Amino acid sequence: MSYQQPQLSGPLQRETDSSDRESLISGHEHGGKSSQSAAVFNVVNSVIGSGIIGLPYSMKQAGFPLGILLLFLVSYITDFSLVLLIKGGALSGTDSYQSLVNKTFGFPGYLLLSTLQFMYPFIVDPGGWFISRHFIIVVSTVTCTLPLSLYRDIAKLGKISFISTILTTVILGIVMTRAISLGPNIPKTDNAWVFAKPNAIQAIGVMSFAFICHHNCFLVYGSLEEPTVAKWRRIIHTSILVSVFICVLFATCGYFTFTGFTQGDLFENYCRSDDLVTFGRFCYGITVILTYPIECFVTREVIANVFFGGTLSSVFHTVLAVLIVTAATLVSLMIECLGIVLELNGVLCAAPLIFIIPSACYLKLSEEPRTHSDKIMACVMFPVGAVVMVVGFVMAITNPQDCTHGQEMFYCFPENVSFTNTSWSHLQLTT
Repeated sequence: MSYQQPQLSGPLQRETDSSDRESLISGHEHGGKSSQSAAVFNVVNSVIGSGIIGLPYSMKQAGFPLGILLLFLVSYITDFSLVLLIKGGALSGTDSYQSLVNKTFGFPGYLLLSTLQFMYPFIVDPGGWFISRHFIIVVSTVTCTLPLSLYRDIAKLGKISFISTILTTVILGIVMTRAISLGPNIPKTDNAWVFAKPNAIQAIGVMSFAFICHHNCFLVYGSLEEPTVAKWRRIIHTSILVSVFICVLFATCGYFTFTGFTQGDLFENYCRSDDLVTFGRFCYGITVILTYPIECFVTREVIANVFFGGTLSSVFHTVLAVLIVTAATLVSLMIECLGIVLELNGVLCAAPLIFIIPSACYLKLSEEPRTHSDKIMACVMFPVGAVVMVVGFVMAITNPQDCTHGQEMFYCFPENVSFTNTSWSHLQLTT
């Protein structure tokens, strides 16, 4: 894989502007090239493909007004840090997240990043449906997830990501429909509309889990036809704009429907007899199946770089994909409560990959003055990420949320057809 080193004798803005005329990465070891639209769908799919289901829960954690503000903040930081990573690659002459960190912080940083990138995809549960959950996970993994995870070329996942995005839009429509038809029949909990709640940092972890796509940004960037920083910036701006629009709508409609009863997996809140929502669960299962191959691609890339010098034969490629998917499937079979998974993965993996590492690399590599806007933003991101990581982890462990996986909610029973004027404190969840 060849990489064109930009000139460092001038402002970084001049480097990125000149990137319209010359490619930073002239090739990619995985061959195929993707259009800008395919790259947009790959990024959007990485953002909304799986983590979106927990965003209404983050509104419950943070308080709805503060939660919406935090959602916009996390999306802005995600946009900024994704561009910052590619700028760091330009400054260091590297073409992957791992090589960037290795060039900046040496082998210890390389191992830390590799561990974070390796861990993240194992939290993406390729199942999570209600009926015969374990059976469905195994069957869907063998018939769908594994074959898609065997792709060697990330450019070929563009059409798959497009399908996943369409299905997510369908799910959003179902959530909006039920916000209108079901929401008025469910009592609003006490303090449902307070500005802020103590678990706001945990909510940032859940949001970070939803927006994390940094671990595959170099792969998507390298698959572009004539990749440049300016072109990447346009792709990221478009992708994050689409993603945050869908995420805000989803979080708002989901939380408005259930307020304080909102679960980590929003589909846990709906009644099993709701056929429309059952179809939504099916669509969500498909989106996760279509999202996982991108995450598996990153994990396989990490192992190939760390242990095999970046190159895998066809046999090792297949064996490694099977092992990764099998391990992830076993994890998903053992874990049922999504809320704690979103929180822990968000604060332990997503926060460092979004906030800490991109800003640290840029601050060490950039020769811009300290008053440059990018450096100021990076200086803010680093300590914020550290606080989210440390405090969020402590709060997630010491203040775990209740899990009601597999329980039918009280409003799903015929005798509880209307309780608009009933205080939530007098209602109990019914198994």
